Amino acid sequence: MDRTKKREFVAGLAQVFAETSMVVVTRNQGLTVAEATDLRRRMREAGVTFKVTKNRLAARALEGTAFEAIRPLLKGPTALAWAKDPVAVAKAAVDYGKTNEKLVVVGGALGARPLDAEGVKALAALPSLDQLRAGLVGMISTPATRIAGVLAAPAGQVARVLGAYARKDETEAAAA
Repeated sequence: MDRTKKREFVAGLAQVFAETSMVVVTRNQGLTVAEATDLRRRMREAGVTFKVTKNRLAARALEGTAFEAIRPLLKGPTALAWAKDPVAVAKAAVDYGKTNEKLVVVGGALGARPLDAEGVKALAALPSLDQLRAGLVGMISTPATRIAGVLAAPAGQVARVLGAYARKDETEAAAA
């Protein structure tokens, strides 16, 4: 890679670090091409970007960002995974690491807060942003449904009483 491409790569990575909320550092020694392709596909499906980087260039891109704390983790064959949804990136990396022991989660950072491997695994155990939103919508809509049912019940009871009187009048008229 020539100097111009290196500068572009560092600038692009620095831009990513400025826009993202979570970065996970992984060690991926010994992954075959098929395994790496499968890993990238799974990451992409989860909305996560996964990139093998040169440690020195990644360290330069980290300068002046909130993720400077992960610089000591950049040793050996490392790759970075990032996404705007912090739970998605942690979940994708940890889940793949469970199925393939060649991918090891080293640590990461959630904003300016550094995380060790256990911290990333704990974050992966949380429900995703979409799951939290669905739960919140469910909690909000349940009381509204109950209120509508309570408000509709008296009107339904009145309608049933009036219907019963109407049937009673009809049966009396038919009997007479």
